[in-house]
Parts: sequence; structure tokens; C-alpha cells
Amino acid sequence: MIVPGSALGVLGSGQLGRMFTIAARRMGYRVHTFSPDSDTPTGQVADVEVTAPYDDLDALQAFARRVSVVTFEFENVPSAATSAIESIVAVHPSPEALHISQQRAREKQFLADRGFPTVPFAVATTQGELASALARIGTPAIVKTAESGYDGKGQQVAASADEAGRIWSSLGARVLVVEKRINLQAELSVIAARGLDGQVAQFPLFENRHRHHILDLTTAPAAVPAAVAAQAIEIARGILEALDYVGVLCIEFFLSTDGDLMVNELAPRPHNSGHLTFDAAVTSQFEQQVRAICGLPLGSTELLRPAAMANLLGDLWAEGEPDWAAACRQPDVKLHLYGKVTPKPGRKMGHLTAMGRTVLEAQDRVISARDALLR
Repeated sequence: MIVPGSALGVLGSGQLGRMFTIAARRMGYRVHTFSPDSDTPTGQVADVEVTAPYDDLDALQAFARRVSVVTFEFENVPSAATSAIESIVAVHPSPEALHISQQRAREKQFLADRGFPTVPFAVATTQGELASALARIGTPAIVKTAESGYDGKGQQVAASADEAGRIWSSLGARVLVVEKRINLQAELSVIAARGLDGQVAQFPLFENRHRHHILDLTTAPAAVPAAVAAQAIEIARGILEALDYVGVLCIEFFLSTDGDLMVNELAPRPHNSGHLTFDAAVTSQFEQQVRAICGLPLGSTELLRPAAMANLLGDLWAEGEPDWAAACRQPDVKLHLYGKVTPKPGRKMGHLTAMGRTVLEAQDRVISARDALLR
């Protein structure tokens, strides 16, 4: 067990690291963050902010020697970086789990090989393979880069196999994943944790709504049949055990209009859809990450009340500073800002959470508070 007072290392320095750090410091831990940037959301609240590129192996090893465990707040850390530190200090989740989840083709194949349900998919490494994949999978289809895509970036819709040339050039002529486009009933997520002792705990199923491919609103618990929620939780447990995972993992699901549940993506870290747990659960996803990587027993994932979370994007600053007082005038709405200096369209600057007697009441409250920012 890594006891309070020890130093925890975080690779990455965004808002997820910031909220992890707040949870860790509340429990008595110190936090060191490592990223190429300075004055970061995580660095503003961490004990130590190390600014160096991820390929500076000497800096990484020096960082590792000053902490008792290292974790991630985003998955696009080069594998060479994790290899440089795992011989010095424990790394959770494991570099192997990170390696699988940071590349879509590996991730999809890992899931399919172990019998977890996924959207029909194929992998293409040439323009010819892309055309064949589109013909085999069928169109319309979604074509995604295997690496570095998020919030809709690195994706194209293919209406027919004849678009293979255009899409191959547009996405940079690299490894691509072709997925069958399905009719969606809902987009869901399970945030679960697995401890060093194999203990597993998961939050209730969350329902997610996106706008322009960016998460806009999360509500909990999800308004789906109990059998669907149970299946999602069973799949999440299976994936955690198949990865021999330690830490918090988010599993994103598609629920089709036919009622089929399919794994979309894995995020080997706390997740945007779990931000509402900071206010609405007995144990937040960030505290759960601290507990898991430090060998502490996992905390209760019970929701205190139905809850909703609304993202605050940089677009809200287009006409000047948002009216924070108007949002905070609702006493049961919580404001979280990430300390980012420059608002940009589509950039996640913060979020609001609200609770209610019902999911619909919580949803109405959080949307009303966000709308009030612009009045």
C-alpha cells in the first residue's frame, strides 16, 4: 500500500489530472505532474510541475525516482516513455493496457478476440485495403485513424466504397479502422475501477449526448432497461479482468435501435462522462483512481441522487466573460473550471453538475444553468 504523504506521479497535465490531484491532495498525498507544457490545469494544483517532452527519457526517469507510483491522465503517451519508467516505479494502469487502448486497431482486435461485442469493423493499411473494407463492411461507414483521434477528429463518413481514395488522402494515408455505421438508440459509458487485489467497483451506467462529436451532456443513471445496464457492467468487469487492469477505466458503448449493446472505445483513465461523480457520488472517479493505484480498498460508487453534467466549451466566451453569477444563482448547481487561460471554440474549459429528484430534473437544472451563462 502507498500511504498518504507519498508522492503520486501523473503523466499529462489537463483537467483530468487536475481533478485527480485535487482528490489526491484531499487524501493527504502529494502529486507531481509531467508534460511538455507549463502553468497547466494540473500544474496549477500539483506540488511539482515538471515541464519536458515525453521523449526526454532522462527527465522521465528523474521524475519517476521522486514518486511512489505513476499513472496517466491521457493515453497518448509514447510507449518508450512508459518503458523508461516502469523499471523504476510502479505504473498503473500497466503499459500493456495503455498500448492496447491507445491504438484503435489493436483495441478492436483485443476486444473481438476475447468475445466482447463490437461494431462490425475492418483495418486498412493501404488505399486498396480501405476500398475492400468499405465493400465488405458496407456503407455508410465511419473511417477513423487508428491513432490520435478524439472528439470527432480523424474521422470521415464514407457513403460508398468509391470514396476510398478521397478518405485515404484526407486522413493522411495511415492505418485506418472502418466501422459499420449503426442506428443508435443511445451512447452509454461504464466507469469502473479494479484494485491491486482484483476488487472491482463500477458506477451506474451513464448516458451521453454529443454535439459536433464532443460530449455535451451526461445523465445518470442512464434511462435504459435494467438488463442492458447489467450487461454493460458485466462486459466492463470482463474487460478489466482480461487486461489485468489496475485503476479507473471507461468503456464507451453504443446501444443500437435493435437493442444490441456494443463496445465503442476504451479510455484507460478517468473520463469526461464521469465528472459528475465529483459531486454526485459517494466516491468520485478521481478518488477511486487514487485508491486503486495506491492499493487502498475501493470506495462506494453509489450515486447520492440522479445527476447531470454539462460541458462548458470555449464557444461560451465568444461574446465575453460568461455570467458566472447567473449559473451559480441556482444553489444546487456546481461550477468546475479547469484553469485554462485561453478559451477556444470546442475547447473544454469546465463543466457544470446538478442533482435532482429525477434524472430529468437534474438535466433541466444543468441545462438551465448553462443557458444562463449567456444571458
